[in-house]
Amino acid sequence: MRLRMPLAIALMLSTVGAVQGQITDNPLPVPIEKKGLAVEIRDLVRLPQTRGRIPANQDTNPAGYARVSYVRDLPDGRRFANDSRGFLYLLNGSNAPAVYANLAEIFPMTVYDRLESGFIGFTFHPDFARNGLFYTVHAEHAPNNPKKPDFIPPGFAPNEVTYHNIITEWHATNPDANTFQGTRRELLREAHIVDSLTHPMGAVEFNPTAKPGDADYGLLYTSGSDHGFSNGQGPKANNPAQTQRLDSIITAILRIDPRSPSVTRGVKGLGDYTIPASNKFQADGDPKTLGEIYAYGFRNAHRISWDMQDGTMFASDIGMNHIEEINIVRNGENYGWMKREGYYENGRGTRPDGTLNQLYPLPADIMSGRTKDGFTYPVAIYDHDEGRSVTDGFAYHGRIAALRGKFVFGDIQRGRLFASDLAAMKRADDGIPQTVAPVEEIQLYVRDATGKRTDVSLQELIEKTLGAKTSRADLHIGMSRDGELFVTSRQDGMIRMLVAEGTQSTSR
Repeated sequence: MRLRMPLAIALMLSTVGAVQGQITDNPLPVPIEKKGLAVEIRDLVRLPQTRGRIPANQDTNPAGYARVSYVRDLPDGRRFANDSRGFLYLLNGSNAPAVYANLAEIFPMTVYDRLESGFIGFTFHPDFARNGLFYTVHAEHAPNNPKKPDFIPPGFAPNEVTYHNIITEWHATNPDANTFQGTRRELLREAHIVDSLTHPMGAVEFNPTAKPGDADYGLLYTSGSDHGFSNGQGPKANNPAQTQRLDSIITAILRIDPRSPSVTRGVKGLGDYTIPASNKFQADGDPKTLGEIYAYGFRNAHRISWDMQDGTMFASDIGMNHIEEINIVRNGENYGWMKREGYYENGRGTRPDGTLNQLYPLPADIMSGRTKDGFTYPVAIYDHDEGRSVTDGFAYHGRIAALRGKFVFGDIQRGRLFASDLAAMKRADDGIPQTVAPVEEIQLYVRDATGKRTDVSLQELIEKTLGAKTSRADLHIGMSRDGELFVTSRQDGMIRMLVAEGTQSTSR
């Protein structure tokens, strides 16, 4: 399979050496097409409606029937899902939801006024069955908050903090119980500065390919984001000086040992956790670099995942005005924001009078890989003709023959599902910016009681469930313990699954 080189890039490379002017038209003129890749989608369960369940002064945004964004399976077969309005649900064998933990009651200062706010993410320790540990991320208001942040972005004072992002460790007294009882411990509380809670810390993940005894086993990864310094509201936003730093967690994916240094006797991080000695910026001996940084230079790498066959780590990084990215992530590498967007220069990060909506082509020698500039480039991209914000992605090796060997991802706002060939993506990880894997769209379809097939879009399914039009899908994707894919929407609160041809049921 040939790797994609858009027409605009080919034309740019024909002019040797010189950097061209600003790109003012479509940066990726070749459209994403449907090429016969079709998959059935089925409803699994709709979470309870939560509009109105949070006090109106806390949840000023009524959008979303139930703000589901993660579905996770434990090895014992239990299935969990979150509603970011504060509810962690356990889904029984028939996928009926019951509240496992009510975070809305526990954290009264939580912010709910954005779709990406509230109880944002959760994950279970790989040894949960024995140790009862799981982890959550939520966001709180800073004014009148009795807690003080462990980290404030460089150059800002405590009185300028607007919100807190918090990682909490929970210890279930009985891991087998169907409702949570136990204790909790705060691992990290870090500060937002801009006026809006734009791009909060969102994901916490364990590498599912790591086994007991591996160096990566039990290490916790976070999403990497700019914390609104790109396009959040207020005078402190649009701030390139807060990116490309190693003395700050802004734009960084963190990797931590969640155990307290009082237990490990290891190096303490910003919060109550231990910094792994294998992190590049811990091993470099430089006191000016934060050792918990695993990789940096992301605008909003809000979702991360691993290929279960070879351990490749992927991140979905939401772009600014033009380019959405899938990146392969490695320890210590720099992914370019705010100097790079896709394989272009961003005007705001590279020119004194530049703006966030400007793109400039890379110099030809860098674009072709003849000269290295220190940045790691994406392996798959699409532009804003096709969507607005990239969502979760997973390397697929499950029962759907058409998807095997592909990386499945999508667009949050438009609800389109995409696929790229995994082998092509890994070949594109060659240090040459211009090589990226082709992207195609997945055609969804449903079958009625007679077996008749009807092609649909996710947006159509959501609007049918809601009985009303909606301007966005709020798509997220998850993976079951046996490698199948969940498709969720915060607009209608529905959890759906992609299913193999001939599958009789989605029940476990």
